[in-house]
Amino acid sequence: MIQEDMQAVEARFRKNLASEVPLIGQVGEYLLSSGGKRIRPMLLLLAARLCDYSGKHHIELAGVIEFIHSATLLHDDVVDGAELRRGNRSANAVWGNEASVLVGDYLFAKSFSVMVGCESFKILQLLSDTTTQMAEGEVQQLLNTADLDVDEVRYLGVIRDKTAILIAAACQVGAVLADATPEQEAALREFGIEIGTAFQLMDDALDYVADQAEFGKERGHDLQEGKMTLPLIQAYAKAAESERVEIARIVEEDELTEVDLERICALIDAYHGIDYTRMRAAERVELAKTQLEIFPAGEVRDALCILADYVVARNK
Repeated sequence: MIQEDMQAVEARFRKNLASEVPLIGQVGEYLLSSGGKRIRPMLLLLAARLCDYSGKHHIELAGVIEFIHSATLLHDDVVDGAELRRGNRSANAVWGNEASVLVGDYLFAKSFSVMVGCESFKILQLLSDTTTQMAEGEVQQLLNTADLDVDEVRYLGVIRDKTAILIAAACQVGAVLADATPEQEAALREFGIEIGTAFQLMDDALDYVADQAEFGKERGHDLQEGKMTLPLIQAYAKAAESERVEIARIVEEDELTEVDLERICALIDAYHGIDYTRMRAAERVELAKTQLEIFPAGEVRDALCILADYVVARNK
């Protein structure tokens, strides 16, 4: 349905990576060519089409959304010390932390330059607020490192800010471009919040159970970084006191051993942490679909529902 638009978005990626500094194009091209799912650009394009948009700015702005996402990936991998991204060596593993941070900065700056060219103050304000909130979410996640007092409510607040908010913005931008009604705009934003939350819930579940070659990053990486994600939060809440002591010791260790990883995975399995996380993700997807009921039935609405279902069905 949106194949031609996505091809145009990909072409615009390459154009906007053009720079007199070759390293910018090399790092940017490496990241953009490494197998990303392009969910955020697809959502923007579909949301614009759902609201009957007929202009051309959706191509530029779909690229902006992916540039912002790519910039956060570059910075996140430096913060996390990640060696893999989407099954390949991470950019920081190839070019070093300094290059990754600086190219991430370039992608952010280029994004706002392109936004200005679209001549919509509302969209500029929306995406400025979104990137600010994403940064706050990342800092809060850092503060939550190895904090066993993090509960589901605090965890959901962090993933809303660091992940769901950009997916929500992608959907909302499509509505803003089309001059949709306030009710339609709000519905698409909430649709994005719900599937964005579900997406991160599934990501956090897959970190413990997915095959590394298929998932594209090291198994147990979140645990290695001391991140309290929902599978572990659920297990810790249900565990016996002696098991809680054991979890605390492992989370606070500087290095994660294979034995400790297997022990945590066994406890998560025993207390149904993965099943619980998947259930919560599925609930979010169903809530997301209800937001679309204010729009007429048709192939575009169906496509958004299919994309929502993919979020909880994916294995990478």
